[in-house]
Amino acid sequence: MSTAKARGAHAKAILGEDLYQQLANTNLLLVGAGGIGCELLKNIVLTGFGKITLLDLDTIDLSNLNRQFLFKKKDVKQSKALIAAQTAGAFNPNVRIIPLHDNIKEPQYDVQWFKQFDIVLNALDNLDARRHVNKMCMAAHIPLVESGTAGYLGQVQSIFKDTTECFDCIPKPTPKTFPVCTIRSTPSQPIHCIVWSKSYLMGQLFGEDEDASGELDDAEKQGENEQEIATLRKEAQAFKAVRDALRSKEGAADAAKMAFQKVFNSDIKNLLSMADMWKSRSPPTALDYDTIMNEPQASSSSDSGPVTSSTLNGNGQNGTSNGTSQAQGLKDQKKLTLKDNLELFVSSTNRLAHRLRNGEETISFDKDDDDTLDFVTASSNLRSYAYGIEEKTRWEVKEMAGNIIPAIATTNAIIAGLIVLQALHLLKKSYTQLRNVHIQLKPTVPLSAIRLSPPNPQCGVCRDTYAILQCDPSRATLGEVVKGILGVKEDEDEGGMREVSVYEDKRVLSDPDWEDNFEQTLESLNVTRGKFLSIVDEDGDLSTINVAIVPLPPNHSSEEVVIFPSPLPQPTRRIKPPPPPPETPVRTASKRPLPVEDLDGVIDLEPTPKKPRAAAVPQQNPLKRKYEPSASPSKRRQLEDDGVVLMDGPDEVLDGDGDIVMDGAKGAPSNVGATAAVATATNGDGQEYILIDDD
Repeated sequence: MSTAKARGAHAKAILGEDLYQQLANTNLLLVGAGGIGCELLKNIVLTGFGKITLLDLDTIDLSNLNRQFLFKKKDVKQSKALIAAQTAGAFNPNVRIIPLHDNIKEPQYDVQWFKQFDIVLNALDNLDARRHVNKMCMAAHIPLVESGTAGYLGQVQSIFKDTTECFDCIPKPTPKTFPVCTIRSTPSQPIHCIVWSKSYLMGQLFGEDEDASGELDDAEKQGENEQEIATLRKEAQAFKAVRDALRSKEGAADAAKMAFQKVFNSDIKNLLSMADMWKSRSPPTALDYDTIMNEPQASSSSDSGPVTSSTLNGNGQNGTSNGTSQAQGLKDQKKLTLKDNLELFVSSTNRLAHRLRNGEETISFDKDDDDTLDFVTASSNLRSYAYGIEEKTRWEVKEMAGNIIPAIATTNAIIAGLIVLQALHLLKKSYTQLRNVHIQLKPTVPLSAIRLSPPNPQCGVCRDTYAILQCDPSRATLGEVVKGILGVKEDEDEGGMREVSVYEDKRVLSDPDWEDNFEQTLESLNVTRGKFLSIVDEDGDLSTINVAIVPLPPNHSSEEVVIFPSPLPQPTRRIKPPPPPPETPVRTASKRPLPVEDLDGVIDLEPTPKKPRAAAVPQQNPLKRKYEPSASPSKRRQLEDDGVVLMDGPDEVLDGDGDIVMDGAKGAPSNVGATAAVATATNGDGQEYILIDDD
């Protein structure tokens, strides 16, 4: 058997001849070439999928190499999609892989582009891109397999419109945020200092210049607090001086010191002047540049001079070379002293300032950028020291600032295998065999497979009606498109059109009371290729119509502006959710309502109803009434003292032999009524008893 035939022999034997041939003609889109993507690309290539389009925007970083096995050290900083396609292509020469180094949200990857694929596999690591691919697959009616991992946990979800839940059927938790006042003025945790350094200080020093002088002038004209405006203006001018020094070659020598004194000395002293802020919390400590620099270096973690990126990492590349010792490789995980942090702050600030002077307009944080990571590490630790908060190592700062969840190669491999199994079920249309699979931290049940749930009737993505509109956005008007989609003819009055609102994402373009944009072209409203027009029923009775904008076909007539879908989309009747139950049950009043006067001013009062009497139970034989246990205990005890035995009925037999002599007067106690039936009985011992049946 030739090598080419032997390569697919096992897959053909397992899948069967028909399915194996179907895979060879399958056009598949794989989005993402990271941890899951590398494992998944290997699997689908070896399984025999014929045509694979691989799309990823990212480049290879040194930290990827511990789990993304398709890359090598020589590939660092190159495109993941291109290198992964080159490496995996050698596994099966019969497979054609098309790599795309691009963003899946670019306008050219519209619904029409998605329709060419038979199935889409997601291996993404961010929520926004996942939602975008989910919506595109719903609009194109293409099956999708969604996946994700977090450490030892993993999940695989099969998605097909009108059959299963989509990615947005279940609301996702929002990322954790922190109050601005906590970040800016009163941090209490290391993450507060890291977020401040990453999101605020980096932007103030190396981001875009946000000139607030105009806003302050307007506030001053409106009569706001002059003292507060003067303080804000002074702070803005101080930051502007630091920014100018960082970008100027003349002030390069003192720029880092100026930035330190501004942020960690002047600003903290300004906060300390607000005494009310520190009544219930510990005040921060202002740091002084010269005092820290004059401290001895004995306790420093680096004995070979000032701390820089290279002294932290051994070789300056977030890692160590083959001959580097283990101690040198672990410097990233050692805590720095106060002086070490200041030296690292100066070093990283000078490096970033050098990049600004060489042409970079703005610099933002990137966990894989050593310069920005050093700056965030040093500045967050200096702020933590000032506020008495625990300091973090460079590695810990990278994890927290970069939102890094430890990735495990084994978890990625398991999830990639499960994705292929679910993809095969989708291609065979074996929808009853589809499962949502979870890897969980339960030794007894490490894999949890559950049946798929139907779509959520209230989902705002998969329950919408989708249509594709081919048009020229520079000539097509909004009113023309909306009326055409709703089936309103040009000669008809707009009064016959049902009331709708039109949106593009979250932007309102029109509503029933405001149709000023109907004469505007789609291009002037920034509604172009790859975007959706959402036509929302104002009454909420019908589903939303999402119209995907795609270009006109190449062979269209020059006079054609819009080609409407045929047939026109018919929105479905929306299932309204039941009204929520009241928070407290409604109490019905037990009292009668107040009387109401009639037209003549007369109040008609109904008579108060009498309480019903309890019906008397007739007695069958009053002379033979059974003894009631509810009789008075004192009466019973008195009768027993007189030698009277109370019997439960005429059929009761006394112990012993004896005759019963009926005598209505003999031995009757004085407290027995005249109507009582009295009998005398003698038992075998000769003792006489009086028997009474008293009504």
